[in-house]
Amino acid sequence: MSNEPVAVPDELPAMQADIYSHLAVDARLLAIASDRLRTGGRHSVTVVSVAEAAGMTHANVYRYFQSKSALIDAIAAQWLKGLEATIASIADGPDPVDDKLENLLSIVAHAQRDLMVENRNLFEVYADAAAGSRVIYRRFRARLKQLVVRVLDEGMASSVFEIRDRENAATFITDTASRFIHPVAIRMDSQMPREMFDRRLDVIIHVILRALRSNYI
Repeated sequence: MSNEPVAVPDELPAMQADIYSHLAVDARLLAIASDRLRTGGRHSVTVVSVAEAAGMTHANVYRYFQSKSALIDAIAAQWLKGLEATIASIADGPDPVDDKLENLLSIVAHAQRDLMVENRNLFEVYADAAAGSRVIYRRFRARLKQLVVRVLDEGMASSVFEIRDRENAATFITDTASRFIHPVAIRMDSQMPREMFDRRLDVIIHVILRALRSNYI
C-alpha cells in the first residue's frame, strides 16, 4: 500500500463545517480530524486545516488539543474507548466465564484486524502508538489487563479456573495471545489470510483455557 498522502478535495472544509455544526467544539474538531485521517492519512491532519474545516482559527484548536500529535492520538483514543466499552460489557455479562475470556480475546483481536482492513490510516496511528508505548496504548493495555483479571477472579470463585497465581495467569494470557492482540504483531501478519488468523487464534485460546483449568499457572 502506498504511503503517499491522498489529496483532500478543496470543498471538504465547507462540507465538514455543515455536517458537524451540531457537535460540541471538541467533538467537531475530532470528527473533522478523523475524516481527514481516513481519507488522506496523518499528513492531511494539520491544526490549520482542521480549524478551517471547523470554521474557526487555529488558536481555538489549541484550546482543546495541544498539538497535531495530541489531536491524532485523540482519534485513536476515541476508537479505543469504543473497544474498551465492548470488552467491558463482555466481562460484566452473564455468559459462562470461559466463554467470556474467549470472547474478550477474540473481539480484541478481530477489532484490530478489522481496523487495519477498513481504516488503515487510523490503524497505523494506533500501531505506532503501541510501538512507541505512548500513553493511549498503555492505558488500553492496563484496562485490558483489568478486565482479564476480573474474569479470572470470577473463574476462580466459581472453580472453573484452577489458578495458583492470578497475576502470573493474567500475564500468561496476554503473553500467549500477543501475536493476535498486539497491533504491531497484527501489522506484521497483515498478509495472513483471515481463515488462517482465525484458526491460529482459536488454537491459542484453547491452550489458554486448558492451562487455566489445570492448576498449571
